[in-house]
Amino acid sequence: MPQRHSKNNNDLAFFTYDEKRKLGYGTQKERLGKDSIKPFDACSLCLKSLIDPMSCQKGHLFCKECILQCLLSQKKDIQRKLAAHAAQQKQEKEEEEEKLKLQKAKELDAFDQQNHGAVPQYSDRNYSRDKNGFHGANSLKVTSYEEEALRTMKAFWLPSATPEASIKVDAPSNSTICPEGNEKLKLKTLFPVQFTEDTTEQKKSKALDKTYICPSCKVTLTNTMSLVALSTCGHVFCKKCADRFMAVDKVCLVCNKACKERNLVNLEKGGTGFAGHGDHLEARDFKHLGSGSGLGLVRPAMKT
Repeated sequence: MPQRHSKNNNDLAFFTYDEKRKLGYGTQKERLGKDSIKPFDACSLCLKSLIDPMSCQKGHLFCKECILQCLLSQKKDIQRKLAAHAAQQKQEKEEEEEKLKLQKAKELDAFDQQNHGAVPQYSDRNYSRDKNGFHGANSLKVTSYEEEALRTMKAFWLPSATPEASIKVDAPSNSTICPEGNEKLKLKTLFPVQFTEDTTEQKKSKALDKTYICPSCKVTLTNTMSLVALSTCGHVFCKKCADRFMAVDKVCLVCNKACKERNLVNLEKGGTGFAGHGDHLEARDFKHLGSGSGLGLVRPAMKT
């Protein structure tokens, strides 16, 4: 029985549909597994298990060392930008003063030439040079025609004809930002987070990693659950227990410390740049064939 023509005919001047599929042409889809999603107890900076966890008011979790190092580097960067901005303002002020001084000197020279007909004499060394910077043994007396020619010529290798783009340094913001949520973040707004570890013998014998539970209902915490942390004491509860007890009684069930409704901070769930919780956990890449070879260029497809 004869085979299908498209799978066996390989002497065509173009790729068939089956050949394109074998080369990986088109949109490739792959379901993201558990290893592609950040766990809820992982740092948002180092992506490792939390060590001395800290949380911001938006619920982003960080290691204490990671977030302190991040804020310190941001402050150093802000100081560097402030110094560059101050130096630029000082330079602009000096240039403006120099322009005013030269303008006054030109006005005085024009006045002397008009009234006395004397040739102006400059005591400053800078006036001995021409406008294009030629001085010394290679000095060049630039006439109006030569000056216009130097200004219009496209000789980029000459220093006098090379354009200079002024670099403007904007005034930086003095506030540090959260590396995860891009909102303003101060060190005093961070609070420590305390997870309740499952210490049962059954969990100890089976699990190698730490397993955390809700101290109220003893349910194992996972990425699929909504978690709430108290900014007053740092204890973490599931969303149901927090709404049922802490929001009503205004007290922590573990340490009996008073809290208010504004102290209930919803922790952000785990996710990656490819997919987050509640979205389509699917990564897509589009491949198209390159010219002259079977290797295609890869560009990421838009997230749907």
